[in-house]
Amino acid sequence: MAEMTEEQRKAYEEKLKNMSPEELKQFQKQQCIFCQIIAGKIPSKKVYEDDKCIAVLDINPAAKGHVLLLPKEHYAIMPQVPEKEIAHLTVVSKYLSQIVLKVLRASGTSIFIANGFAAGQKAQHFMIHLIPRKEGDNLLPIQEKLITREMQEKVAGAVINRLNAVLGVKTPPPKETIAPPPAEDKEESAIEEKPQPPHPPIKSPTLAPTPSQPSSQPASQPMPPPEKKKKKPAPEEEEEAEEDQRKENVSLDDIANLFK
Repeated sequence: MAEMTEEQRKAYEEKLKNMSPEELKQFQKQQCIFCQIIAGKIPSKKVYEDDKCIAVLDINPAAKGHVLLLPKEHYAIMPQVPEKEIAHLTVVSKYLSQIVLKVLRASGTSIFIANGFAAGQKAQHFMIHLIPRKEGDNLLPIQEKLITREMQEKVAGAVINRLNAVLGVKTPPPKETIAPPPAEDKEESAIEEKPQPPHPPIKSPTLAPTPSQPSSQPASQPMPPPEKKKKKPAPEEEEEAEEDQRKENVSLDDIANLFK
């Protein structure tokens, strides 16, 4: 196909601008290669078909068994697809994923939608990709990025408010936080609620000296109680004490070895 001149390109763009949504959809459908695959004008390796969708193998797969699930009706991007058709495509992709895992003995499947040119969409026809995965295949590498807490809260607030408005969900008001009373007030209230009982008078025992042997200690100090003899631990108690000591000395490596 010969390249368009500058005048032809401007006329083509002007024609697209003047089209109604229905005319633009029909025009895109005529130019869409996947609509021609669905119509049978272009050969493909079909793996599933019903009255709403068709699944074919990708001719330029990311991995062996890469499946493209397409709605038979032409939709350029995901927001144009009716919710009933999205639900049906989701159920079909679920069973396709199960079949791919069993037949190809894959370790997993990546199921994703490239929605828009910036997201990697190369054709103007909505589709769901199902890619079998193996350990360490390094497909779809994603670089993780850290963002600040302030940015997280800002993004979450914008998404939540807009999503709730679209779905008709009422956003709950923020919870009111009541500051706790000062520490001094807590101590005073605790003292007022639970008054301490008065201490009973303490009587100091007095020991009168005997006539034959005068007391060498003051009368106001009590005699110290006699020391109790410590009993020797029984053999069973000694074994339990040793076992407790061994448990305390168990390291993290010893615990990890239990799972090997």
